Amino acid sequence: MPVALALLALALFAPPARTADAADPDWILARLARPAPMRTGFVELRGSALLKEPLRLEGEYRRPDADTLVREVHTPYVETTTIRAGEVTIARAGRAPRRFSLARSPELTGLQASFGALLAGDRAGIERHYRLAADGTRRQWRLTLRPKDAALAAKLREVVLYGRGAELRCIETTPAQGAPQRTLVAGAAQAAAGVRDPAALAALCRHDGAPG
Repeated sequence: MPVALALLALALFAPPARTADAADPDWILARLARPAPMRTGFVELRGSALLKEPLRLEGEYRRPDADTLVREVHTPYVETTTIRAGEVTIARAGRAPRRFSLARSPELTGLQASFGALLAGDRAGIERHYRLAADGTRRQWRLTLRPKDAALAAKLREVVLYGRGAELRCIETTPAQGAPQRTLVAGAAQAAAGVRDPAALAALCRHDGAPG
């Protein structure tokens, strides 16, 4: 009887075994790999204590080659940020471009390296900057990245990627202080067209791509 009770206790309280349908970092990264050139539209929400509601940005991310990341904002203003060869260039309509070294911004350094590694499916490259954890199924998954570097962790708590199958749908960035910033891409960005309510956009980010 003690053995039978022990087996019953294991069956009732042991965590469920991962199934073949469970998502894991290697499976997710293999599906997200996209060789350059690539591009995707985005809808981004930026919160601020000075604003009554989050600022909504629309635009496009581009990766014309393996060493360049371009972020173009089309509305409510026009701005292009280019990260290439260790330098950041920010160009806004009606203003002279601003240039500065990536060395001045550890968070942008991590972004460029990790974004490039993400699109290359390079887990080792991502894990130089972040600890990875995955949950959900291959149909709906979540990949969490937490900074290893103390300087980056002082500004960034975590980055959570939400997706379905091979599609990355939302990037939720949570700073060390302040509200999360959500960037909807691909199908989620298309579904966000005309949606203004912050709660509805947050649901599109988290619920459409939440583990299930």
